[in-house]
Amino acid sequence: MSPFLLLGFLLAGLMHAFIPGQIYSRYLAKPSFSSVLYAALFGIPLPLCSCGVIPTAMSLRREGASKGAVASFLIATPQTGVDSIIATYSLMGLPFAIVRPFIAFLTALFGGQMVNMADKDPSPALPREGEESQHNKPVEAHCECGCGHNHEHSHEHEHSFIGKLKEALSYAFLEMMEDIGKWLMIGLIVAGLITVFVPDSFFEIFKDNSLASMLLVLCFSIPMYLCATGSIPIAVALMLKGLTPGAALVLLMAGPACNMASILVINKVMGRKTLITYLASIIIGAVGFGLAIDHLLPREWFIPTIAPSAECCHEETPLFYWICTGVLVLLLINAAWHHYHGGHSHCHCHDTETCDSQIKKHNMEITIKGMNCNHCRANAEKAILACQGVTSASVDLASGKAQIDGNADINEIRSAIEALGFSVAE
Repeated sequence: MSPFLLLGFLLAGLMHAFIPGQIYSRYLAKPSFSSVLYAALFGIPLPLCSCGVIPTAMSLRREGASKGAVASFLIATPQTGVDSIIATYSLMGLPFAIVRPFIAFLTALFGGQMVNMADKDPSPALPREGEESQHNKPVEAHCECGCGHNHEHSHEHEHSFIGKLKEALSYAFLEMMEDIGKWLMIGLIVAGLITVFVPDSFFEIFKDNSLASMLLVLCFSIPMYLCATGSIPIAVALMLKGLTPGAALVLLMAGPACNMASILVINKVMGRKTLITYLASIIIGAVGFGLAIDHLLPREWFIPTIAPSAECCHEETPLFYWICTGVLVLLLINAAWHHYHGGHSHCHCHDTETCDSQIKKHNMEITIKGMNCNHCRANAEKAILACQGVTSASVDLASGKAQIDGNADINEIRSAIEALGFSVAE
């Protein structure tokens, strides 16, 4: 997988750096089919992990996105991503790499429309005319170190092509490695354990009943955490043990799109009716398309590319693959070290003395629980900065500590954090 993973990470970084973030919320406000469609189209290529998509989606909701658009975004985004699509091609072949995002797209459309139809009050509360929403005021000018200064003029070079390229590489090979590296390794280890310890005849009991195997997969894939990329080696290992391609699709869909974290947050922020519609859409879509793959499409289309064959035992792994594997391992080690020792408050200011003095003047510290990735951290920081009276904010992912400067109401900050699905420690 290593060459394809590196390519997928790179493309994800380029998307992050060169596509403006505001575009994802501009077209999602109306409770219409078009907003659901845009949300699905935006979500398919985005490289957001299963935990990172939750606060991002809740942030879109607070910025005015309809419940249907948010549901569509929540269904489409964690199932795919440019990195996981390329990784799917590397291990499962071209048909699966095409079918997986296509089915995620259709399921997102169906789920989003169902939420719009079931919801009678699709729009969030908007500010009265002439009143500025506290959660929509611009915060992009703040320095990442949290100093709160506007560096628009001094940072023109960061908006150049070279600056964006550096941002893309940093996001791809540091932040994304931090976010999904652990889950990717867990997926590979679980796949290895399945390959060694699960008998080859394990799924023979489901040979003539693919629906039963899909229901079994649903039982353990819905509550557990699986990222879109990390679920691929697990699905391949199970297919090599006899799991049908349709049941493997159920794992690839339900695993990333549903987990206890997303279930609890959707229920809290968007309501039980939306949660039930959301889960029903994923289950119906996964099982329905899984049955279609098992009974309507040729089985040979969905044979994993790493399936054993008589010729494979005599083939040597190309040197290029070993080099890519070495690079990937080094990047993962670097990301792990940075995560636990490097911190996340990086200053890009030229006036470091000003930044240092501002950091020392933080007059409030809170601990945020529930953050699992850099997207969680960024959304929490943005929510705090949008609160009235906050002049700067810096959130550390590893410790969960948020340093806040300004004359802000702690209850407003707590509400802003909880609206994203996180909690503030007492």
